[in-house]
Amino acid sequence: MVHALPLALKLDLTPMRIAEVAPQDELTPVLAPGIATETISGGRSLVVYPGEPSEMLVQVKNLRTHSVALSLKVEGNFPAEWCQLGTEGRELPAHGQMDAVLYFQLPATFFEEQRSLHPQGNGHLRLKYHVLVTAQASDRDSTQIQQAEFDLYIRPRSLYLDFLPDLYREVDFIGRFLTIFEQAFEPVVQSFDAMWANLDPLTAPADLLPFLAHWVGWPLEPEWNPMQQRRLVRQAVELYRWRGTRKGLRLYLHWYTGLPLDDDSVPELKKQISITEPFGAGFVLGEAVLDEGAVLGGGQAYHFCVRLRVDRPNSTDRIDEPLIRKIIEQEKPAFCTYELLIEVAD
Repeated sequence: MVHALPLALKLDLTPMRIAEVAPQDELTPVLAPGIATETISGGRSLVVYPGEPSEMLVQVKNLRTHSVALSLKVEGNFPAEWCQLGTEGRELPAHGQMDAVLYFQLPATFFEEQRSLHPQGNGHLRLKYHVLVTAQASDRDSTQIQQAEFDLYIRPRSLYLDFLPDLYREVDFIGRFLTIFEQAFEPVVQSFDAMWANLDPLTAPADLLPFLAHWVGWPLEPEWNPMQQRRLVRQAVELYRWRGTRKGLRLYLHWYTGLPLDDDSVPELKKQISITEPFGAGFVLGEAVLDEGAVLGGGQAYHFCVRLRVDRPNSTDRIDEPLIRKIIEQEKPAFCTYELLIEVAD
């Protein structure tokens, strides 16, 4: 007579994520070619959403009166990189219990990859996988093995289910069917969330920049590089507000050349964008003093001098002097004359 060994292990599986649909034991009918028909069964199962972690809790209990050496193994028809096993050790004390966790995480691009198709090449998505967990307990006298299995279901996230009554969640196919429409329309919805970026010249697509420039009445010069065009279109209204003034000309040259705006504590002659007006009272009898500061004539009326000081000698090659003169002619009062100097800062 053969005597069976007493049961040494008890193995339980608990999914940490419950399916949103009601369990179904039967398969849904084939609705169209290319649409997978697996539904979530009523037995042990775990639902996994691509890009999101899912866990299955594995509880192993030692039914013997002495400790045993425990080993766990996970097998299945899924890629090994999808699953990781976390355990608390290899020894299970008498009447003790050990909790292990199976971590499943799929690539966020699962449904875009060819590996998600059935290997038979029938064009159907494989959304159901089989997982087998094996626990082996060993001591000096014997070795016992306990196994448990469950199904792994892969489902896409569907935001559109939140807009339907709970009744539609009872059928697993509805969520997958709505995902088709969600993937078609969701990019349009997301484009509305980023619409502000299309209205900012710094972030708008290059093809939209002429429209934004026309919107504010700003001419785009072909000599400007794309970044200069974006900065000037963005500041067009500010430039219009200060047109014909020293501040307006300085701002324009700053946004075009990229030279910094020095604060008011820096003398005008020391600024990297310097705009000075050489005028004075001149030589007045009874008031003027004959010294180094005496001036005959008092300078030229309605005349100013623009000095651009660059940090490096080769930086002057990147400043287009004809375009700088065109900017000054555009921004200055019509009756004014000017002098332009481009030099290297000390």
